[in-house]
Amino acid sequence: MTDRERQEALLDLLNTTPVIAGVAQDLLADPEAASSWQRAHGGSGGTDEHRHLRQARDALQEVVRGQRPVASLAPLVEGVVSRPQLSPSGVSWELDLPKERRMAVEAVLTWSALQKTMPGRLRPCANPECRLFLLDRSKPNRARWCSMAACGNRMKARRHYQRTRDGAAG
Repeated sequence: MTDRERQEALLDLLNTTPVIAGVAQDLLADPEAASSWQRAHGGSGGTDEHRHLRQARDALQEVVRGQRPVASLAPLVEGVVSRPQLSPSGVSWELDLPKERRMAVEAVLTWSALQKTMPGRLRPCANPECRLFLLDRSKPNRARWCSMAACGNRMKARRHYQRTRDGAAG
């Protein structure tokens, strides 16, 4: 899996708690749907993997939102070891951990790598009614919304309405 694919998998994981029609959802709450999601993202679909993945998702969401300290991620990576693998193309590092923890640990490690390589670019959508996240790859690093078509237009329309209403009242 490439770095970009890992980043997209992390973003997909963080975005499994959207607000749909004004109601917060958890796309990993249903075991069958969660198993399908896990398999689609390279997991086994097992129940222990599901439990670890939801713990990682919940912790990472709170860390990215600034609601929880980074140190709260420590239990998720406790005991994880990385071992060198030699090949004709060089040395690569493989995680040595139970397979049911792999997806959760990879999510935390991907978040950590993003903090170093793209600091501040993984963030929550600026729409306070939205629970999604975005990874801003733009050069100016000014993206604010998970989707310009959805949250961006909604927030701009709301500000425009407020300005015109305030202008008409004054």
